Amino acid sequence: MFTEPKNQKNQTVVLEFLLLGLTEKPEHQTLLFGLFLSVYLVTIFGNLLIVLAIITDSHLHTPMYFFLSNLSLVDTFFSSTTVPKMLVNLWTQNRAISFVGCLAQMYSFHLFGTTDSFLLAVMAIDRFVAIVHPLRYSVIMSPCVCGLLVGVPWLITNLQSLVHTCLMAQLTFCAGSEIPHFFCDLMPLLKLSCSDTHTNELVIFAFGIIMGISPLSCILLSYTCIFWTVFKIPSAQGKWKAFSTCGSHLTVVSLFYGTIFAVYLQPTSPASSQKDKSAALMCGVVIPMLNPFIYSLRNKDMKAALKKLVGKAVSSQS
Repeated sequence: MFTEPKNQKNQTVVLEFLLLGLTEKPEHQTLLFGLFLSVYLVTIFGNLLIVLAIITDSHLHTPMYFFLSNLSLVDTFFSSTTVPKMLVNLWTQNRAISFVGCLAQMYSFHLFGTTDSFLLAVMAIDRFVAIVHPLRYSVIMSPCVCGLLVGVPWLITNLQSLVHTCLMAQLTFCAGSEIPHFFCDLMPLLKLSCSDTHTNELVIFAFGIIMGISPLSCILLSYTCIFWTVFKIPSAQGKWKAFSTCGSHLTVVSLFYGTIFAVYLQPTSPASSQKDKSAALMCGVVIPMLNPFIYSLRNKDMKAALKKLVGKAVSSQS
């Protein structure tokens, strides 16, 4: 760890942090490296395969698959924010990360994590229009509207991440350099600061309320209207057909928000840091890996597109 003197008070300003990771036991390092390398490769391959299948198959050039391709792209970046650095730390046993690198990781994690939740809300809106207003779907979900539904969340989440990063960059860190996490996150960093963090905490709370409640409210409202419409369909076959288009999305939403609620709606305890790690692992590592399977295994069009893409790749090699 490199430090430099601060004022005349025998304190030091931290220029580098140490990520303590998931465990400090050496015997677990190799196992964790193999596990997370496998998960990361599956995540990258699966999500990029989804994106390529949607781009190359003209039958999938619809709003629903446009949003899915964006979600897969964001999941790729989201996982790449934390896993590569964690793999390097596990392999080299060097847990150091520079102050600038720490801020960049924090910025990226909150950018892609929040964008993920907004895209899930956008996909809920898409399903709402498709089921509640099927005859007007192509008019309402025009290319311009689809672009706005994806572009606006990117702008909002970039603003949020930029504000958090700029405020964090103004703080002085002299309360140690060890971060009890596998990546740089807001709250663990604030605990290491010897500056006044009141403004940071207020901004975190305000953005947390806005960025947390807005997508979730949108999802709940959309599905309330969807369920109300579906229950009015007289035939069981019609109800099943309508619900089948929402199954994959509902599964991902349940995993994403179920993890958050399961972790953060429990009383604060000495194991809070372990809960934070569990939530970050689930939302930032496990769910991005599962999404391609969830969306492809239950979707005939996606499975057909993937088979066609793999078939082209195999034929080109022969």
